[in-house]
Amino acid sequence: MYLSPAKINLFLYVTGRRGDGYHELFSLMAPLTLADRLEIVRSGNGIRAVCSHPDVPEDDTNLACRAAALFKSAMIEKKGDCVFHHLTIHIEKKIPVCGGLGGGSSNAACVLLALNEYSQTPFSRDELMRFGLALGADVPFFIAKGPAFASGVGEKLVPCGQMPHLSVIVVNPGVAASTVNVFRKLEFGLTFTPSYTIKPSSNALPFGKKLDGREILHNDLEGPACSLYPEIGVAKKEMALLLQRNVYMSGSGSSLFALYSDHDVAERDYEQLLRARSENMKFVFLSRIGSLDG
Repeated sequence: MYLSPAKINLFLYVTGRRGDGYHELFSLMAPLTLADRLEIVRSGNGIRAVCSHPDVPEDDTNLACRAAALFKSAMIEKKGDCVFHHLTIHIEKKIPVCGGLGGGSSNAACVLLALNEYSQTPFSRDELMRFGLALGADVPFFIAKGPAFASGVGEKLVPCGQMPHLSVIVVNPGVAASTVNVFRKLEFGLTFTPSYTIKPSSNALPFGKKLDGREILHNDLEGPACSLYPEIGVAKKEMALLLQRNVYMSGSGSSLFALYSDHDVAERDYEQLLRARSENMKFVFLSRIGSLDG
């Protein structure tokens, strides 16, 4: 059994648009202890996935399946053969689907790491990260593990070694936000100009300091996501009112989060949120920021 973690974007700037249509970003990403569970079995016919969530595809459009197929192809090219030919990937979904928490990318990274280990590590971490980038911009982050500043399309990673131990309350309103549509909405926004000038002072986490809910973080995609999916904005207001602290959106939505230095306070607020939550808060999680290695 393998753990496949979620991530949050503590801040996210869109810094430009490349000629190939991809957007360039600057973001601080951190893995959560909230995670899917994967089991990879040498069985079946070809490569397929079996998932507990009805909206996750189980054919070769699934990122986990694509990761396995890519690894198999690379193994055959490098070694002339592969230690497996048929795989069934069982995915127990805990991470909300299309929620801005990177579940599909994490599953793909988990499969690449697991198959590399099973095959006696024929590929380096850098090679796996190149494979991952061919699958999706967030996949290299999950292969690298640990909090990191991401730039480019998300593939240029600089580890963030000073990340404080934080607890996180995550709320998902049950809306499947389309990343493509959110970026498209951003581009058509009349007031949007790419954030070429980053202001770290207004977005850096107060490393080593207690968080009291008044820290100021930023996500360029929050406005267009809330415009497309009003439920996100409603859930954010309700969550902020109940918790009495700032609430942020992760990635392109639809998941929201609040940060805590004190886990006991986070637990208290989590229980309060469970009791008072409305229909706009379909999923509520209490998690921590951390590395899967730690």
